[in-house]
Amino acid sequence: MKRLLTAITLTSALALAACADTTESTESSPTLTTAEAESADNGHGDHPADGGPAPAGIVEAEDPTYPVGTKVILNADHMSGMEGAEATIAGAFDTTTYSVSYTPTDGGEPVTDHKWVVHEELEDPGEAPLAEGSTVVLDADHMSGMDGAEATIDSATEETVYMVDFSADGMEMTNHKWVVESEISPAE
Repeated sequence: MKRLLTAITLTSALALAACADTTESTESSPTLTTAEAESADNGHGDHPADGGPAPAGIVEAEDPTYPVGTKVILNADHMSGMEGAEATIAGAFDTTTYSVSYTPTDGGEPVTDHKWVVHEELEDPGEAPLAEGSTVVLDADHMSGMDGAEATIDSATEETVYMVDFSADGMEMTNHKWVVESEISPAE
């Protein structure tokens, strides 16, 4: 039983690191950092291996730098094993993409600078782009406790955003949401 609990905890911690930030925690407002995510399970770390389809209403990019099927290298550290991994583009979209901070609805520790959610994953967001500091409700399930959580917009980008398929630390990820264009480089 102890091995099973340890395995579940480690798996959850790796998944939790999927969208965590490396920003330091403050004493007055505890937040999840990548280091904490890799060493602890706070109850919302079950990042799905299959991210599912793109949200309704999102617009496919007409002429993306990296079309669907292109092999690329990821230059993002949203989760353990991601940075430097080879990936295949599964979708390319034109939308506003946000980094958000939120407290999971399942009682987990607050998450800061979660990268990324797209405008179409917000409940009744209004016109894009939303201003930094705007309060929104998430309509995304990248991790448990995320869907329905109230969040604050930390930043926004208008870069092409991609869904990718890749392997990280032995986990096969399909339709991983999201990686923006500046976090991708051509595979050699």
